Parts: sequence; C-alpha cells; structure tokens
Amino acid sequence: MNTTVDPPAIAAPAANYAHAVLSTDARRLLHSAGVVPVRPDGTVPDGVAEQATVVWQNIAAILAEAAMDMSDIVSMTTYVVAGEDLGAVMAARDTALGGHRAASTLVIVPALARPQWLVEVAVVAAR
Repeated sequence: MNTTVDPPAIAAPAANYAHAVLSTDARRLLHSAGVVPVRPDGTVPDGVAEQATVVWQNIAAILAEAAMDMSDIVSMTTYVVAGEDLGAVMAARDTALGGHRAASTLVIVPALARPQWLVEVAVVAAR
C-alpha cells in the first residue's frame, strides 16, 4: 500500500504532488528510465503540451506491461527544457494522474539527449 506523507510541520506541497510516499508491503518495485516523447512510430510531436501527453502515454504503457497503473507511481522526476513550459507539462501530468499524487521533483535543464525533446519523466512505481 502506498500512502502520501505531507507533515503539517512543513509547508504544503507547491502543486499537485506529495512530499513523500510511503510504500508498505510492496512486493513489486518498478524504476523507469527517463521516458521521452517518442510515439510508437518513432515520431516526436513539435509542441511541449503534446510531447508531455506522449510521455505520459508511454509511462502508462510501461506500467500496464508491468501489470501496474498510474496509482502505483510513488515518485517522479520531470525534466523540462524551458521554464515557460511548466504549465503545459504539469497540466499533462495532472490529467494523466487524475487525482493521484506522488512525490515529485521538477528540474529545468538546458537540454535533453535529443534537441527535439522538450520534456522527459522518470517514475518509480510500487505495488
């Protein structure tokens, strides 16, 4: 079972995430690589909003293959190339996760491994 940990002794999370997630009795643990915005046919969308949507679709496919779903995500690290794109990236994340909250780290970076990639997300899931 995964339980969010948001102590009242510290400030509330700045967005829709938890400070930490405690996994008890987890029998399976999945660590993804950085998931990038490449569609199954090898194409990459031009805009960051669609790229973020593709990233989360790819994460959903990875989780499904492992007999998991978005509610099993306990931690995520998001890398974004442009700070002005945070709103679109966070909107795609929130849509994909529904009301689920996980521990989250968000980093603005100068570039990713391929110049056309604008966002990349790595997750840890436990079930």
